[in-house]
Amino acid sequence: MLPITGLEIGTIPASVLVCGDPARATKTATRLQDAELLSEHREYRIYRGVYDDLPVAVCSHGVGAAGAAIAFEELIAAGARCLIRIGTCGGLQPHVLDGHLVVATAAVDTTGYGRQVAPPGYPAVADWQLVQALTSATNSTNAKYTAGIVLTTDHFYGGVETFDTPHYPTLASANVLAVEMECAALFIVGSLRKVQTAAILAVDGNVLEERESMEAYDPHRSIVQRAVEAEIEIALKALAIAALRVAAAGNE
Repeated sequence: MLPITGLEIGTIPASVLVCGDPARATKTATRLQDAELLSEHREYRIYRGVYDDLPVAVCSHGVGAAGAAIAFEELIAAGARCLIRIGTCGGLQPHVLDGHLVVATAAVDTTGYGRQVAPPGYPAVADWQLVQALTSATNSTNAKYTAGIVLTTDHFYGGVETFDTPHYPTLASANVLAVEMECAALFIVGSLRKVQTAAILAVDGNVLEERESMEAYDPHRSIVQRAVEAEIEIALKALAIAALRVAAAGNE
């Protein structure tokens, strides 16, 4: 049994969705046939079921890169080979607005976690084939989305500005689309462990218009929840597309 998540090796299928909120994991599990709760320890709530004849797991990973990376590592140890994050983000471009979706192709890593597990300058990059599966699945819907680079940071509520504090206007000028807190960890773990990783994010506010604050932040708005519902279905379709491509390649 793995020490943090409580998973047993071999119990997780190759295709997995990951998300911060345990309630979102439960919501996603309702889309699966024969869904069962495998484990629930700390912030990690893990289900297994079937989507369109494809075995799928879904796991919550909490907030922040370090804790999320534990989930990613143990999911991979338990059998995961294709992981898609279904999360939320704050827009960093004028056209990245509430209710839109962002397909993350890579992440600017400003996390302490990233500095401690990989050499300086190590890129946090999504798997291009899984990104293709996500964009293909998104194109089959009416969802508004943009694909590109996101920022992964450790802080949510701001403190004192330091040399290490990401400067949102500068990153926006560099065409970074959005800010969130776990994608870089997912992509780095994927590269280190040689598994496929990608992410699709629902936009919840624009940090250029208004910075994160307890007074302004409200993740429960209907426009955000509709985007989350859309990304769940898109990510499940993307897992199915990716699995079919792997099967086809194996038959060549």
